[in-house]
Amino acid sequence: MSRKNINDEDYKLTGSLGRAVYWSVAAEVIFSALVVLFFVFRNEFWWILLIGFGIYTGIFIYIITAVKRNMLNDMLKFSARYSQVQNKLLKELNIPYCILDQKGKVLWLNRAMAEIADVDFNFNKNIATILKEITPNVFPKANELAEIEVKHEDKIYRAEIENVSKIGNNFITIYLYDITEVTKVEQKLKDNSFAAAVIDIDNYEDVVESTDDLSQSVVSGIIEKKIYDYFAGSGSFVRRLEKDRFIAIFRNVDLIGFMKDKFSILEDVKSVELKNDMTLTLSIGVGTGFENYEKCYEVAKDALEIALGRGGDQAVVKDDEKQYYFGGKSQQGETNTRVKVRVKAHALRKILESKERVIIMGHKFPDMDAFGAAVGLYCFADELGTKTHIVVNDLSAGIEPFYERLKGREEYKEDMFIDSETAIELADSSTVVIVVDVNRPEMTDCPEILETAGSKIVFDHHRTGDNPIKGVVLSHVDTFASSSSEIITELMQFSNLDIKLKGTEADALYAGIVIDTDNFNTKAGPRTFEAAAYLRRNGADVSRVRKLLRSDMSEYRSIAKAVHNAEVYKGEYALSVFECDEKENSTVGCAKAANVLLDISGIKASFVVTERESKVYVSARSIDEVNVQLVMERLGGGGHLGTAGAQLEGCTTEEAIEKIKETLDEMIKEGEI
Repeated sequence: MSRKNINDEDYKLTGSLGRAVYWSVAAEVIFSALVVLFFVFRNEFWWILLIGFGIYTGIFIYIITAVKRNMLNDMLKFSARYSQVQNKLLKELNIPYCILDQKGKVLWLNRAMAEIADVDFNFNKNIATILKEITPNVFPKANELAEIEVKHEDKIYRAEIENVSKIGNNFITIYLYDITEVTKVEQKLKDNSFAAAVIDIDNYEDVVESTDDLSQSVVSGIIEKKIYDYFAGSGSFVRRLEKDRFIAIFRNVDLIGFMKDKFSILEDVKSVELKNDMTLTLSIGVGTGFENYEKCYEVAKDALEIALGRGGDQAVVKDDEKQYYFGGKSQQGETNTRVKVRVKAHALRKILESKERVIIMGHKFPDMDAFGAAVGLYCFADELGTKTHIVVNDLSAGIEPFYERLKGREEYKEDMFIDSETAIELADSSTVVIVVDVNRPEMTDCPEILETAGSKIVFDHHRTGDNPIKGVVLSHVDTFASSSSEIITELMQFSNLDIKLKGTEADALYAGIVIDTDNFNTKAGPRTFEAAAYLRRNGADVSRVRKLLRSDMSEYRSIAKAVHNAEVYKGEYALSVFECDEKENSTVGCAKAANVLLDISGIKASFVVTERESKVYVSARSIDEVNVQLVMERLGGGGHLGTAGAQLEGCTTEEAIEKIKETLDEMIKEGEI
């Protein structure tokens, strides 16, 4: 600071020094008051006080006028020397330290940081050239602290990053703490902790029933050997629990190996040759990341249920944070589920008879399958005399004709259809909520009532994904079924209730099956035709349904335009954008366009996107060569092998198409498709 810039303000006394001077002034005042008092009352010692007061005043004046500035100068010099010592200590600190600007450019670094980076003290490049993990996007807000893990050469560091705001400027300070040894110990403990797996032979009963007695033991022995060889080869503990179920206990480091080879046993077991030309498949559930072994086993059983709910022939690894899926590429054969359906129908009847009210809902923007299944369940519950409502918030062109045929008719109650607000008011502990055609809470038409309802039931035909509806008392997720309408039709067939469907109700269920099977062209097995025959016997009219499902001219032109503008990617995948004037009907037309594209020779899968209410909806379809459900899961959606979808936010339709291409490229590279 130059002399000309120094003024009295620069020498203001503050802190402890200021208080000392102020107390001296106070003592001066008290001293002078005593002298006056002694003089007034003629005390003989007043002159002694006067002399002392004079001496004290002289010293005080000298300090204020002569010494003050010298004292402050001495203090400033001491402060400068202290700052130099502090700077030297920081520079020689064993902990790597540096100061950056807001763009990440190095302004200053100490010796330890320079040694790590192998640079000199004049280094002024971006910190990312040394530590690639430290970029401006990880910098915290002003006066906040953030921690990230960074790697450099063979070392691992915990970086403490602080955004320091001083004198109108912001600087980034970084400390690095070497956690290499700690990380190695943690990783060793993690690698040596145990995981539990439950292995289930999906179609064991079917294989046994169609195999002679001699071959049964041979097949059983071959499967057991393959399972033991695969898991026990790494030192795992493997035991048979039941004739079609095994348990395996192994270390996490072995689990990493299983995940890297994508549980190759799933494909290996299919190579077992059976005389009846059937193919054996496995489902595997793995629980890991828990200190309690019993908890790992329970989580493994939950993971197995998810694998089975997704159609089997796959492995699901579940830890405390997320789930990982392996396999599940093939289309599974249809199974005979009449006994299971009869048990589920009986359980449903018992639950409904014990409740005062039933609320049925599907997914947001319900399609014909969700609507038809809801109508079927309404008939089931109404037969038992339980108060029943169906939640419908949005009407698409696809369901509107069927809705209008039911709404306001004398044989139906006025509150047959309700909106979400009414459903929230009605739902309480005596209410059972039945969810159809969806198994994720955030995708239901009214997620709020799932929290207040006394019981929850799920009927769906889509593969179970992450975050399924929790706490259900009855779940029937049948991925072998063509549609949810087929599942509900079977429930009515085997319920032992004398349910008499009206033509309008049978039409709704039949239309749901027709839409989800693309007019019986996709995933239509014997069960599908049996359900359709049951509905025909109960008054479903094929011609009437066909008329109600027809597209109007505007929608048909939009579908034709989407097909005309479709891009064939890599010679096998059709991608297009569906555009129509009536946005509320865009998702239905989008699905129809995806179905039409599959009729083109050489197309393995079709992906059509459309925009509705600030979201981009994706409809994915395939016949039997590509599992589009796996593709949609990468985009946050789901479905099943031949029919799937996803909802994307924060992007345009063009960007959505690019995301689909990138996903296809990744999966082709990884061998997933």
